[in-house]
Parts: sequence; structure tokens; C-alpha cells
Amino acid sequence: PPFGRDAYPEEAYIADIDAKTGASLKLTILNASGRIWTMVAGGGASVVYSDTICALGGSSELANYGEYSGAPSEQQTYDYAKTILSMMTREKHDDGKVLIIGGGIANFTNVAATFKGIVRSLEEYQVAIKDHSIKIFVRRAGPNYHEGLRMMR
Repeated sequence: PPFGRDAYPEEAYIADIDAKTGASLKLTILNASGRIWTMVAGGGASVVYSDTICALGGSSELANYGEYSGAPSEQQTYDYAKTILSMMTREKHDDGKVLIIGGGIANFTNVAATFKGIVRSLEEYQVAIKDHSIKIFVRRAGPNYHEGLRMMR
């Protein structure tokens, strides 16, 4: 568990999925009440996104650090996204919340395939997303990214 605390059940759940795949799925909760959540593809990209959020003054509102990479399956990205959305929608924030779905330019990960899992979870949580005033920003490139971005609309 990070920072000498017990792991959240959601962190343990993602670690269990990670242990059973050749892909990489990581999740660390920094501030469960935070308003800025990330779902970033790639370990390097996840560091850049988190560092940028902090550099722009968002460190106290950064809810999580994590990444998914190594061509996870649609089901794995669905489980990952659903876990994050579940935590995001537990409590409201007066200023609403932000979900950043991003990453670098993938080399071999099929962006459309991973986005299918994310889109499924977004569809399941669409009422809660609206109810919690969550704004979603998407930035991704790589194989089949045009199709993936089209699905996100």
C-alpha cells in the first residue's frame, strides 16, 4: 500500500487484475475527495500528466495516480475505468469534477479497442457523471485513434 496506509479495496482490485495480465494496470488513490481524476495510458505519460496538474496548482485536488498500458484488453480497460468512475461518483464536489482521459502516442496499443472498454463504463455511469458535474477531457493518439476518439463523442 502507498504511503504506509492500507490499500483501498479498489487499489487491491486493480493490482489483482494487473498481476494476471501482461498489460500494466496501476491505481493509487491520493485524495478520494479530490476533484481531478486521471485515466492515462502509459507510465511516462501518467507522470507527465500528474506533474503538469500539480505544476498548475492542482496538487491538492489530484485524486489519483495511475496508468494503463501494454495493450490491455477491452474488458481490462472497462474494469479499470469502472473502478475509477465508481470512486469518482461517491461524493459530489461543489465545483464539479474533472476526468482526464489521455496518454502519449501509442506504438502498438489499439486505441480503439481500449477506448471501447472506457466507453462502456462511461455509458454505465452517464447519469452519475451528469449528476456529479464531471467534465471529461480526452487526448490520445496511436493505432486506430480516430476510431477511438469517434466512439468517445
